[in-house]
Amino acid sequence: MPADSDLTLPQTFRPLGVRMAIYVAGGLLVLVVGVTWFAFPQEIRDQFTYFQRGTVIGLGLMFYAGGFALARSRLVAREDGLTVVNGYRSRRFAWAEVVEVTLRPGSPWAVLDVADGTTVAAMGIQGSDGPRATAQVRRLRALIAQHSV
Repeated sequence: MPADSDLTLPQTFRPLGVRMAIYVAGGLLVLVVGVTWFAFPQEIRDQFTYFQRGTVIGLGLMFYAGGFALARSRLVAREDGLTVVNGYRSRRFAWAEVVEVTLRPGSPWAVLDVADGTTVAAMGIQGSDGPRATAQVRRLRALIAQHSV
C-alpha cells in the first residue's frame, strides 16, 4: 500500500509515454513539413492551389485534434469523487460509485468498474507506461478504499 503522503488529494493521473510520443511526433511532423515547404523553389510553391494548401492545413488540424484528445486524458481524484477525462469526454463519479480499478497485462489502459455494473475506460493510466502505470493503479486503489468507507 502506498505511503499516506501519496494519498493526499487532489491527485491527477496522466499518461507519460503517450503524451511524450504525441509531443515529439507532432513537433517533428511540423518541422519536417515546414522545412520541406520552404525547401521547394518559389515556382513550385506557387503551383499549389488554395484548395491543396487548405487540405494540408485541415489534415494537420485533424492530427492536432486527435493528439490533443489523447494528451489531455487524465483522472483527477478529489475529495468529492473521481473525474475521468478520455479525449473530449469527461465523466464524474462519486467515490461510492467506483468499485474497482484494473489494469490487466497487455491492456492499453486501466478500466474502472462502476457500481451500476458498467465499466469505464480510464485512459489517464496507460499500460504502456509500465511500472509507472502499475504504481498509479495501486495509488488509485488505495484512494478508492480510503474514500468508499
